[in-house]
Amino acid sequence: MADDIELSPRDWVREQTERILEQGTTDGVEILDRPIVLVTVTGAKSGKRRYVPMMRVENDGRYAMVASKGGAPAHPLWYFNLKANPQVTLQDGERVVTLRARELEGSEREQWWQRAVEAYPPYAEYQTKTTRQIPVFVLE
Repeated sequence: MADDIELSPRDWVREQTERILEQGTTDGVEILDRPIVLVTVTGAKSGKRRYVPMMRVENDGRYAMVASKGGAPAHPLWYFNLKANPQVTLQDGERVVTLRARELEGSEREQWWQRAVEAYPPYAEYQTKTTRQIPVFVLE
């Protein structure tokens, strides 16, 4: 089973993930003093499971994933994995649930975008750095 899991090559992402896995909880693991969750996605080509620490944006048991990549011109790689394999697991604290991702459009996207910006204000700045509309997924 561990053979199908791949940690991020990015140091800060790998370190956050390792800390969550060692602790068994996302509690106390934060970005800019904001809580995060750990999402496990399946690679579109490799089929390997990949961990993606995300800002915690939750409403009534549903969560958002914001494909900001810090305002870069291209989507993060996990975006394509999620489009190909929308079933994910999400860990919030010690709780782990299986959810399905759906990319949002229109007013529903706008509602979740506002929630995301409230949870993590830098998202608003990231949108000004790119010409692409930053995708938002809901996990439900």
